[in-house]
Amino acid sequence: MRRRTLLTGIAGGVVAAGAGPAWAVGRRVLHVRPQDSVQAAVDAVTGPGWTIVVHPGTYRQVVDIPADKAGLTLRGATRDPRDVVIVYDNANGTQKPDGSGTYGTAGSATFTSAAPGLTVRDLTLANDWLRADHPEITGTQAVAAYTYGDRTHFENVRLLAHQDTLFVETTALDAFDRQYFHRCYIEGDVDFVFGRATAVFEDCHFRTLRRDVTFTPKGMVFAPSTARANPHGILAVRSRITSAAEDGAYKLARPWVPSYETTAWPSLVVRDTRIGSGIDAVAPYTNMREAYPWQTMRFAEYRNTGPGAEITVPENRPQLTAAEAESHTKKTYLGDWRPRA
Repeated sequence: MRRRTLLTGIAGGVVAAGAGPAWAVGRRVLHVRPQDSVQAAVDAVTGPGWTIVVHPGTYRQVVDIPADKAGLTLRGATRDPRDVVIVYDNANGTQKPDGSGTYGTAGSATFTSAAPGLTVRDLTLANDWLRADHPEITGTQAVAAYTYGDRTHFENVRLLAHQDTLFVETTALDAFDRQYFHRCYIEGDVDFVFGRATAVFEDCHFRTLRRDVTFTPKGMVFAPSTARANPHGILAVRSRITSAAEDGAYKLARPWVPSYETTAWPSLVVRDTRIGSGIDAVAPYTNMREAYPWQTMRFAEYRNTGPGAEITVPENRPQLTAAEAESHTKKTYLGDWRPRA
């Protein structure tokens, strides 16, 4: 109920999947209005360099951008990401309509993209599936955005869900696809930023949600699954982490070593970031599986501030030296790619 309340009151109408095609104006620009389908606009793109402009409204549909839509820009028509909401409510354990099984974590995503050079800006991507509405489902991962493909850029985007909000992945186990998130707002509870990509978050706001459970930790912000050969995993820089939950209820991260890639060596650096009291400052990291303790992973911090960044037990909070920090910047992670704001 909380998510649906959050998504009401947006300007424009609600659009069901399968509505009419987008209205094209201009040579490489498609406009999507409340009577149209975002997916129809994606399907109409015929080559690189197209822009899809989505006008204010709440679009209840799934959007899938395939790899052959390279260089696509998807953006809201206004500068306020709250004006345009693309939302759906599949979960890992949701049964597919054709009876072929459940969606799985990746398949639950409201928004999926494999397109290299994708830019998404000035809109909201959400998955409003709620555990309380479906007590019979145990696969409670419900992804808002599942992105894989090199040079993916999210600018001023809101990403809303609970478990597994943002899945930053790569096109293959041996690919080091780069993703850049700037001025984004990301909220969730369990592992809500996770995956194998080289992903940089700059000037972003991470928000941990309140959960009506008795156990702690109630969740984790990050769950990287970086390939061992990749020197760069997830980097959060000049960002902030706040919480709607009580003090110390959340962990900063835990490592994810997938069963299909047991050689993974998760990497996470959080630097120059304000960490609020919702994060357990004494023990900010935990294990996903005891066989892969977080202490053996590439977890580190640098010059963080705030009550959740206080170093009370030094061995629980690995810190970079100034020299080491020079290798953990947007420039070093993104290499020859320079995304423009």
